[in-house]
Amino acid sequence: MRERRQRIHELLLALLKGQQDLELLDGDNTGTAAAAQGNPAGWIERNRRVVLRYQALVRTAVTLDALIDQELAGDELGQYR
Repeated sequence: MRERRQRIHELLLALLKGQQDLELLDGDNTGTAAAAQGNPAGWIERNRRVVLRYQALVRTAVTLDALIDQELAGDELGQYR
């Protein structure tokens, strides 16, 4: 399990490295365009989009890891045939 977790971590770091403009969550609604316009809903929506983007990257890393496991398992089975 620890090995798998490490692989996922490395895949996620590689995916993050490939991102052009990686946004971070705003800790509060000061300093954002939405706050300047008095629109806290815009601040919440922006943070929601940022979280969804990170979730998609994590799901991609987990999927890639599963595909790697599947390939390795297939290779191992092929060796014993």
